[in-house]
Amino acid sequence: MKLTYLGHSVFMVEEGSFKAIIDPFLNGNPSSPVKPEDIKGLSHIFVTHGHGDHIGDTVELAKSNDALVITNAEISKYLSEQDVKVHAMHIGGRNKFDFGVVKLTPALHGSAIPTENGPRDGGNPCGFVIEVNGKKIYHAGDTGLTMDMILLEIEDIDVALLPIGGNYTMDITDALRAVEFVKPKLTIPMHYGTFPVITADPEEFKRKNKISDTRILNPGEVFEF
Repeated sequence: MKLTYLGHSVFMVEEGSFKAIIDPFLNGNPSSPVKPEDIKGLSHIFVTHGHGDHIGDTVELAKSNDALVITNAEISKYLSEQDVKVHAMHIGGRNKFDFGVVKLTPALHGSAIPTENGPRDGGNPCGFVIEVNGKKIYHAGDTGLTMDMILLEIEDIDVALLPIGGNYTMDITDALRAVEFVKPKLTIPMHYGTFPVITADPEEFKRKNKISDTRILNPGEVFEF
């Protein structure tokens, strides 16, 4: 599996014919090395919640790539009204797709969708466990630390993508506790440094993480496993 970090919480995930992007915040993302028009051949898009720095460029990417969006039911309803192909799920739901298996996990956050007519209900925020060819990643989305993460140990996660920026999400201290709960083989920190209020040092996280290996990715960098 190939993971490409595009800054903030944005990851490209590729395995065979499966090419997906998670939380495609590209326009307006000072860390992103690419624009929506640079991305071709997407098969799927995953959206953890409705905030603008996560739903991002979903509509443009879905239409230009004829990609299927996997997200919660409320965001799916909003996107379907804009002629986007969607597959709606909810927290705790697991579903088999042609590429593998997806499970929605709890996240503690908000999910209002910004629209021209003001905020719209974006349902419950979530994370994703995505399994392709026996390899599993866990994208936590925007979340605080939750005891529900203990249940993810049985998923045998290969790579966990965890926010460390604090203020809106877990900080380094709580992200380290999340690693203790999930016990992934490797952790990649995310959602830090994009804005001053979420400044955090990933090297501190790596130094203090005694449970799993840590890989710090710069925007545009690729990790394969």
